Amino acid sequence: MTSAATTIGPETFSLAGRVALVTGGASGIGRATCLALAASGASVVVADLNAAGARKVAGEIEAGGGRAHAQPVDLAEEASIAAMIEASVRVFGGLDILHNNAADSDPALMAADGAIVELTAEVWDRNMRINLRAPMLGCKYAIPHMICRGGGSIINTSSASGLTGDVVRAAYAASKAGLGSLTQNVAVQYGKQGIRCNAIAPGVISTPALEANVPKAAVEVYVENTLTPRLGRPEDIAAVVVFLASDAAAFVTGQILSVDGGILSHHTAMAGIRKLSG
Repeated sequence: MTSAATTIGPETFSLAGRVALVTGGASGIGRATCLALAASGASVVVADLNAAGARKVAGEIEAGGGRAHAQPVDLAEEASIAAMIEASVRVFGGLDILHNNAADSDPALMAADGAIVELTAEVWDRNMRINLRAPMLGCKYAIPHMICRGGGSIINTSSASGLTGDVVRAAYAASKAGLGSLTQNVAVQYGKQGIRCNAIAPGVISTPALEANVPKAAVEVYVENTLTPRLGRPEDIAAVVVFLASDAAAFVTGQILSVDGGILSHHTAMAGIRKLSG
């Protein structure tokens, strides 16, 4: 792991010589992050249950002159997660950056994740298994390899949903809130060994998962409550991942960074008041 730069320049954001692993790398935020990490100089392991999609993204990186490896993974299985980490080390010689990005966005699961009294234990457990248990296991198996290289950066994809309450998706929100706690515990336990761990809490991001799970009318409500002129794009999250992975963020750890277009920063009545003031 390269030591932190003492001056600020383009090299401060460079990831040349580093190895990055991204879960859920075949689409959406994961794909954008893989491309951004590669553009910054990292060798990238594109991990996804969708093996064909992972190969496609790895091919995009290689076509642009970068180094990439597609790794199929089933994040519901501990052995598969351990194999994913070992493959990253075997292919590229080590591991410096872990982006725990994947979540279970199956439309049927999301539709069944309603109010508390409507939840089944199965829906709750499925959310926890992929959204919280898998990142924990990723950290468990990645950290020893990072320590061997002098340290590393772990970035977890949390959610604005994990920072507040909502009328639906209680299990998803709880899993993302737990991810924030996991982030802080990793940062505390391994900081002195060179491990930084942070989480990004995206707001509403225009991805295939959004289109599959959120009705258009609801998206319009989110647009009204987002302070920026547009909703987020996967590239907005990818840019922050690159920052957190780089020496520019050498003193940033244990944080949950909201990258949400300001959707959680205002009074709940803001959208309605704005309409009244016309």
